[in-house]
Amino acid sequence: MDHSAFVHAIRREGAALADATRAAGVERPVPTCGEWTIGDLCSHVGRLHRWATEIVARRPADPVGHWKQLAVPDGPALVDFVAQGYGPLADVLAAAGAEESCWSWTDQRTVEFWSRRQANELAVHRWDAQLAAGRPEPIDRDLAVDGIQELFDILPFRPGGSPTGNGETMHLHCTDGDGEWLVRLEPDGVTVVNEHAKGDVAARGGASDLLLMMWGRVPVDRLEVFGDASLLVRWSDGKL
Repeated sequence: MDHSAFVHAIRREGAALADATRAAGVERPVPTCGEWTIGDLCSHVGRLHRWATEIVARRPADPVGHWKQLAVPDGPALVDFVAQGYGPLADVLAAAGAEESCWSWTDQRTVEFWSRRQANELAVHRWDAQLAAGRPEPIDRDLAVDGIQELFDILPFRPGGSPTGNGETMHLHCTDGDGEWLVRLEPDGVTVVNEHAKGDVAARGGASDLLLMMWGRVPVDRLEVFGDASLLVRWSDGKL
């Protein structure tokens, strides 16, 4: 996928998220997000979108403030808050070049970091909201494949750093098209290569289910698993 495809995905996933939050209502629990309600999900996504929009529009050398510091409305107004955030973000991204310099919290300091990150995060949270509303739809295959790769790309920069291990390996294999990853858990972090190889555990499934499992959204048994399934369970549960 490229920058323009990510921008298109932000518009598509944002609209679907807004519809799902309206259908569910702000008080509805979101089963895949701990103790969050739909209102909490709207607050999170809406603030992220406004923060990212400001960063791309202003291009500061360093970020000003933090997304958690942004003000949010109360109650049902949170649905409009999230519905009004993704459009301006997509607009400012569409107006910028993918390779233009832009601060990010990783070592990829370009505008495309933000289109890619926000498209992938939005797709997963759209799925969360649709699950709460009772009708989750799979993540678009191309975006899900990119989302799996992006998860590995941002791991070293996430709070707590990359998972570690002692050389254990996981093989992920998409059954609905191209997409394979051999993931090795080393003492100093994760290494990933895109190849077909035998791992201590192998997981096969559609790209959407693989991505959702890696983000802890669906159980491991949603996939076809061979080998040490406990390794996948520990990853999915965030215990690696």
